Amino acid sequence: MKARFLLAPLALISQWMLTTPATAAEASAATAPLSVESYGSLPFLSQFDLSPDGQRLAYVQNQHGQLTLVVYDLNTKQRDYVVQSDNLKVFFNGYEWANNHTLLVHVRDVRGEWGVSYNITRLMTYDVTGDRKLELTVKQRDGEHVAQFQDNIISLLPDDPDHVLMSIDYDLATQPSVYKVDIYSNSREQVQRNTPYVIDWIADRQGKVRIAEGRDETTYFYDLMKDDNTRERLFEFEAFSPETVDVKGFGKDPNILYFTALHEGKDALFQMDLTTRKRQLVYADGKYDVAGNLLYSDQTGDVAGFMTTNVKDSRVYWDANFQKLQKALTKAIPDAYNAVMDMSQDGNKYLLYSESAEDSGSYFIGDRKAGQLVYIGSRYPDVTPEKMHNKHKLTFKARDGLELEAYLTLPADFKKGAAAPTIVLPHGGPMSRDDDSFDYWSQYFAEQGYIVFQPNFRGSVGYGYDFAMAAMQKWGQEMQDDLQDAAHYLVDNQYTDGQHTCIVGASYGGYAALMGVAKYPQDFKCAASFGGVSDLAYLVSQARFFTNADVVRKQFGRDAEKLDAASPITYAKQINRPVLLIHGSDDNVVSVKHSKYMDSALESADKDVQFIELEYGDHHLSNQEHRLKTLAAIKSFLDKNLH
Repeated sequence: MKARFLLAPLALISQWMLTTPATAAEASAATAPLSVESYGSLPFLSQFDLSPDGQRLAYVQNQHGQLTLVVYDLNTKQRDYVVQSDNLKVFFNGYEWANNHTLLVHVRDVRGEWGVSYNITRLMTYDVTGDRKLELTVKQRDGEHVAQFQDNIISLLPDDPDHVLMSIDYDLATQPSVYKVDIYSNSREQVQRNTPYVIDWIADRQGKVRIAEGRDETTYFYDLMKDDNTRERLFEFEAFSPETVDVKGFGKDPNILYFTALHEGKDALFQMDLTTRKRQLVYADGKYDVAGNLLYSDQTGDVAGFMTTNVKDSRVYWDANFQKLQKALTKAIPDAYNAVMDMSQDGNKYLLYSESAEDSGSYFIGDRKAGQLVYIGSRYPDVTPEKMHNKHKLTFKARDGLELEAYLTLPADFKKGAAAPTIVLPHGGPMSRDDDSFDYWSQYFAEQGYIVFQPNFRGSVGYGYDFAMAAMQKWGQEMQDDLQDAAHYLVDNQYTDGQHTCIVGASYGGYAALMGVAKYPQDFKCAASFGGVSDLAYLVSQARFFTNADVVRKQFGRDAEKLDAASPITYAKQINRPVLLIHGSDDNVVSVKHSKYMDSALESADKDVQFIELEYGDHHLSNQEHRLKTLAAIKSFLDKNLH
């Protein structure tokens, strides 16, 4: 395979792309640190997707924080600008090709009632060749329930390009029915009636509704739909139990179902023959959980493999065609993460995303018949190879001997044994994890001269059931101690001296940062929290406004004394380290009131605290201005307290 790298391949770069962030990098000295804009801006290019026939390419382009969905015709070189958003009040939430010339665009908005913020979503049709330009795909009728989520597509109906199947609760709140929707006329036909406790539906590859997914308080279930419209239970389990099953989808054979479930303490991939109920192990990893989505081949119509984090390129293929392509890509771009994102139905054209220790993330379009791989562009153009800060995977032991994985990112001028300013950066979730992929937080702060340490503390996912369940009703306990042990590891191994370390985090990581200075002020000289939880009792009480309240109560418990003991706000009077709080006003995951209450408690106790509220900000820093403001504020805070 021959790789070609072009400055503006296929004329994908529009005229107003000429002022890319790379200009700023070229104007600065090679040794000068890059600005916050270079790392903290939303990706310059993202979300590439080929039309099924491979003739059109859709992608999202960022210009000064304005995200534009663009459709580029690979034959005529013409562009359509579909929708633009700054992710402030209305959010562009993704898209997919319904057929060769029509996009279905997901948008969301944030609403609020009774002091509680929540999302609403809608689906819009954009026909590149027709008259329907960004109009609602499906509309609510008079007298119907005002459905919160109206963009849930459960099947694109591969043999019917004018229709999709959608799961929407027009009849009764939280009980969706399934509709066959004409994407051009708004007409719809109900094909599956809503039923109590069913919260979603799953269709097979042929577009037939086959499985009802439901929840009754904390009990989850999957039911198989029978031809007489009755249901037969396939799986039933309690939330957070070892019997948990996650259905991934169907094979080409409508009686072959794929799912993940525990195997020797780790999640593994299974398949089941629905005619016999016999399950078969497909793939297991003795060290890590198997997670991720199925990968399908448009050529065979069947499952070609699946995604999972802890293998090369995060993909396991059993389809010979994909195996051959992946092998060729590894040869063309060695020592890199190479992921085929999409492929035309004939198997000739494909999209590649590649990332490595020297590449923050690049997109390519491939032509298998021509044997070409053409460079399109980079997610972060300023971040050239010399500005990449490699993440090093390592392990350390907690105080009880448990081995933990972590990722260490070092600044370019790092010298072992020096008093380097250091950040312990716990991830959110907490049932999440960090990995070795590019992330703008660690890269930006390493560029500014900070050591960044990202431990996968107990409670993180990916390391088996018991490891993840350490997060259940144990916030502030062993999983918090792991972060102190992480700080000690850095000192013991001469990365820093223990006098210049701050703890920084977002979401659960923000909670952990606040608890870090409450419990271990001797180890952490300051704490910065974005969107962090401060009051567990308040968090649990707010769950009553949502349908998963019982699940939240099971996760955290309802013992007020224990919840208070695990809440940073309880320790406001004894915190004696500087604290930075940043929170979006429209955060509908962790209410801004967590930071407001924490700020008030610290202020009342005459503590060193700064609070920044981001107007219309969400939980994910989706808006570029908010993202840049947050990173800049944290850097200023760290510079003040660690230098």
